Amino acid sequence: MKQLDFRQPAQGAYVSLDDLLGLRFAARELQMKPRKQSHSQMSGGVRTRFRGRGMEFEEVRHYQAGDDIRSIDWRVTARTQVPHTKLFREERERPVIIMLDQRASMFFGGQHCFKSVVAAHAAALMGWVALDNNDRIGALVFNDLEERDIRPKRSRHTLLSVLQAVQGYNEQLQSPLPPANHIPLAQRLSDLRRIAKPGSAIIIISDFNDLDEACDEQLYKLARHGDVSLLNVSDPLEMHLPDNLRLTVSDGQRRRTIDTSNQMFNRSFEQNFSSHMEHLHSLAGQLALPLLNIRTDQAPLLQLQTLFGKQSCRR
Repeated sequence: MKQLDFRQPAQGAYVSLDDLLGLRFAARELQMKPRKQSHSQMSGGVRTRFRGRGMEFEEVRHYQAGDDIRSIDWRVTARTQVPHTKLFREERERPVIIMLDQRASMFFGGQHCFKSVVAAHAAALMGWVALDNNDRIGALVFNDLEERDIRPKRSRHTLLSVLQAVQGYNEQLQSPLPPANHIPLAQRLSDLRRIAKPGSAIIIISDFNDLDEACDEQLYKLARHGDVSLLNVSDPLEMHLPDNLRLTVSDGQRRRTIDTSNQMFNRSFEQNFSSHMEHLHSLAGQLALPLLNIRTDQAPLLQLQTLFGKQSCRR
C-alpha cells in the first residue's frame, strides 16, 4: 500500500482501493459528532444520559407523565397499587450514511484530479471517522443509471464494502456527459429517505449539478428527521476560465475549442456557476444545514477539518 501525502490535493482521474484504505490514518485528525439530539434509538458509541427501552436494566421508579406505558412494571404496580416504570440504560449507536455521487458530471477536473476522485476520498475519510467513533456506517453510492445501498452496520467489513462500491463506481466513469436516460439527483435523494432512519447522520457528497425544486423538497424532508451535512464538490475551472486562451475540451469522443478572450461567454459561464452556488447556499441556510465546499485543488483532509476537525466539533 503506497503512502499518501494527506496534506496535498488528490491526484488523477480514478481512485484505487489502496488509496481509500490508506486514508484511515488521516481520518484520525477528524471527528464526527451529532449537531442535534438524535431521535433514533441508536445514537453514539458511548453510554448515554438518555434513558429508554434498552438492554441493560437500571431501576424501577414511580411512573411519571410522558413515560412509555410499555415500560410499566405491572408486578410492582400490582403489589404497591402505584404505577411504576422500568428504566433501562442503553448503548446508543448512531447510523451514519454517506451518499456519494459518481455521475458523469463528477468526471471533470482541470489540474490535480477529477471531482469524482476528491469526492471518493472525502467519502472514505468520513467512513473511517464513523467507524473509529463506533457508529454504524452505511452508504448510498450511485452513478447516472445505477445505485448501491449498504445498510448501516458497525463493522470494518461493512466499511470495506462501502469502499469497494466507491472504487467500483468510480472506475466505471468514462465521459462527463450523462446518458439520455440518466436518473436525476431528486430521485436519489428520495431513495436516501427510504434508507435513512430517523436520527441518522447523513453526509451528502455531490456537485449538486441538477439541483432543483424537487431536490429542495427531498432535502427538506431529510433534514426534518436527520443530521444532514452537504459537501459540495467543485473544480476551479468551473468557477472561472483562464484569460485569453484557446482551450480544447473533450467528452472522450468529440473536441471543441473555447476562446476565453470572449468576455460575453466568460461572464455567462461564471454567472451560471454563481447562480448554482447561490441556490445551494440559500437552501442550506433555509434548512440550517452545514455546507462545506470541497475543491479539487486542495487536500480533502484539510478541507474536511473545517467542518469535522476535532477542534470544530468541541462543544
